[in-house]
Amino acid sequence: MPARNITKQYVSNSFYHVYNRGVEKRQIFMDEQDYTVFLNLLKRYLSKETTSDKYGRDGVTYYGSIELLAFCLMPNHFHLLLYINEKPFDIAELLRRLSTSYAVYFNKKYNRVGSLFQGTYKAVRINNDSYLQHISRYIHLNPKDYKVWEFSSLPYYSGVKQAEWVRPERILEVFDGNSYEEFLQDYEDQKAMLDEIKYDLADR
Repeated sequence: MPARNITKQYVSNSFYHVYNRGVEKRQIFMDEQDYTVFLNLLKRYLSKETTSDKYGRDGVTYYGSIELLAFCLMPNHFHLLLYINEKPFDIAELLRRLSTSYAVYFNKKYNRVGSLFQGTYKAVRINNDSYLQHISRYIHLNPKDYKVWEFSSLPYYSGVKQAEWVRPERILEVFDGNSYEEFLQDYEDQKAMLDEIKYDLADR
């Protein structure tokens, strides 16, 4: 039986929760530089302006086609919440470039060979507002110290940070003026939903 959430059937104007972890549950972020490199790759691929790499090769951008709504990087895994405007298969190309570029950097830095990630990334289509809200909360609550965790999109939700490559608006507009921070703090009342999400994401 194939693993859950591996088969990809992408649809325009849709939300997707994408996640993956290190092979054999190993750490994929060893220090602050590693987190920064991964985020800079996201910035490169999702910013409006293209940038060249260190060899002078023109970059690729998916700005306008794919929006990054939320993210959280943890020592041995990552979560991305993406919205596809058009060109559904751009998401597969984006994630291939992201994973490959980061793995090349990581293996060179740590003098290792072989796969860094545990197989193909997982992708789950989200098709209702309630689940969308809870997925964003699940992503941001991954770290125990989520309020001060440096490597998530939460500061973009509070307005502390702004960037063209992080787009929380589609999530925040669902709250219709209610506080997203209170929504996070109120997670105990919705623990059953969070447990269900965790179960849905488990490898089986």
